[in-house]
This record gives sequence, structure tokens and C-alpha cells, in this order.
Amino acid sequence: MLGNDLVFLRALEAEDLDFLYALENDADVWGVSDTLAPVSRHLLRQYLEHAAADFHQVRQLRLVIASQATKQAVGTVDLFDFNPLHGRAGVGIMVLATERRQGYAQASLALLLTYARRTLRLHQVYCSVAASNEASQHLFEKIGFSRVGIRRQWLRNTLGWEDVVEYQYML
Repeated sequence: MLGNDLVFLRALEAEDLDFLYALENDADVWGVSDTLAPVSRHLLRQYLEHAAADFHQVRQLRLVIASQATKQAVGTVDLFDFNPLHGRAGVGIMVLATERRQGYAQASLALLLTYARRTLRLHQVYCSVAASNEASQHLFEKIGFSRVGIRRQWLRNTLGWEDVVEYQYML
């Protein structure tokens, strides 16, 4: 199991349906996940049925972040857009609003980076962070990601267009 003193990462289970439903239907975070509408339980149930597919086939991996203290799910961490030729993948992380600022994201990313390097043998990971999301920028910089560029007016939000800061981490 992937774990440290604060969290452990585990595969998605059928029992995670309610947790995923709450996470995916939080309209406050739709902007970072390119979501435009609520997700149904039916769709999430279908997703969970196929969540155990091989990373190299589906080119993505979602793991649940669980608290060591409570054993409860507090978020998810993802590898996506896996490119086997170039040995890279995008990384994303989402922690429930009620569980933020407790160190879960940093602890989870540290575990994921070790897993990506040692087990998946990736060469690098990258992420895109909205320019207004200073907390996420701080998180990725603190864990060792390098800021490599800015995509101008990349995201549309309720206020107009927003830049995205690009980060890269060499494993």
C-alpha cells in the first residue's frame, strides 16, 4: 500500500460512489476539471466498474486519498494523459473543501511522485494551475515542481479569461 504517517493512497472501490458524487458535483471546483454540469450516480457507477483498468491501456489512474487517522476518503489524486513514448503524464489533485490545509495534498503528491518514478517508471509529470489558484501554485512549488510557462487566457470563468501556469517535475 502507498502510505505515510498522514495518508494512504488506494484504488477506487464501489463503496466510493457517494464520495465521488460529492467531489465531482462540487460546482466550486468545476473550473479546474473542465466540468460544465453535474455528474449522475449512474455515470459514476459505470466509471467505478472500469476504474481498475490497466494504467498503460487507459492511460490514466485515479487513486483515493484516505486519512491514516480516520481511514476516510479525503480526496483523489490522478495521473492522466499518459504518454508511454515520452514517459510522462499529467497530475491532478482534489481534496474535499472540508479537509484542506491539513497537509493531505502535499503528502499525497509525495507518494504519487515516488510511485510514478519507481513503479510506473515515468520520466516526468506536469500540471496546469489557474493563475488565481495561489494555494495550488504554492503546493506544487513546495513539492519541487518547476514553473515552466504561462498559457495566456487559457481558461474561461465567470469573470472572463484567465491565464494558466504550467509546471513540470522531472522524476
